[in-house]
Amino acid sequence: MKIGILSRNANLYSTKRLVEAAQQYGCEVKIIDHLKCDLLMEAGKPTIYYKGCELPAIDAIIPRIGASVTFYGAAVVRQFEMMNVTSSVLSQAIIRSRDKLRTLQILSKAGVGLPKTAFTNYTKDAQGVIDRVGGAPVIIKLLEGTQGLGVILAETNNSAVSILQSFNQIEERVIIQEFIKEANGTDIRVFVVNNKVVGAMKRESKMGEFRSNLHQGGKGKVVYLTPEEEATALKAAATLNLAVAGVDILPSERGPLVIEINSSPGLEGIEKATGIDIAAQIIDYLYHKTLEEQKMLLG
Repeated sequence: MKIGILSRNANLYSTKRLVEAAQQYGCEVKIIDHLKCDLLMEAGKPTIYYKGCELPAIDAIIPRIGASVTFYGAAVVRQFEMMNVTSSVLSQAIIRSRDKLRTLQILSKAGVGLPKTAFTNYTKDAQGVIDRVGGAPVIIKLLEGTQGLGVILAETNNSAVSILQSFNQIEERVIIQEFIKEANGTDIRVFVVNNKVVGAMKRESKMGEFRSNLHQGGKGKVVYLTPEEEATALKAAATLNLAVAGVDILPSERGPLVIEINSSPGLEGIEKATGIDIAAQIIDYLYHKTLEEQKMLLG
């Protein structure tokens, strides 16, 4: 089986681990920089050119699409799908999960636990919006932020109003979210593959920092989920149709609350924290999914 890994950097931990796992499975692997793909559409024959040459046949792909190139990366994944190439994550699911507002709306409709969240069109009633999510302290997030960037803790009512008004003046859209005090600077990253939890770690923020992201200096350690936490993570991933996902959960007095879902979750932190070969789980899922889809195509 030939597997393409859509990655812009072959030296990234996650990319290298996926290559290793695929090779151990007996698969042929090609790393493809999705930004160097050209897409050709003609009647009955969608084609991909890579670095100027038509890309040889591939059975399956693993998208590792960065947030800054979601539009083009998802278009490349969609082109592979049109060519009947199996993808570990569907293009539509990537697009949906990268839109924080849309994700929260979908999860809210599905009844998944969430922090109270507000979104507004540059309202002048900043105080009213803050009050609706429970008042200060509040979390203010840029819609395009990743890895903990663009996330602000407004500890007082005055600072929350001032920050929100400032973003409104520069027409930068944000979401305002209640601060879950009892989480105490921790969250849980749950790794889901094919509707199963294959690993979980608790991330703790460094001293003086409220964000627990590993990119912001947080530390990860293995954690054993409660049945409610596991069910919440699985429901969130399934609701967004993500077969491979990192679901971030905050523990709270009213149960687990989902704060984010990542369609290209990193492997380094969770593999080192848990000692679990997550990459092998992804390859095993993709291998069997590919065989099933090819069998269906052959009738």
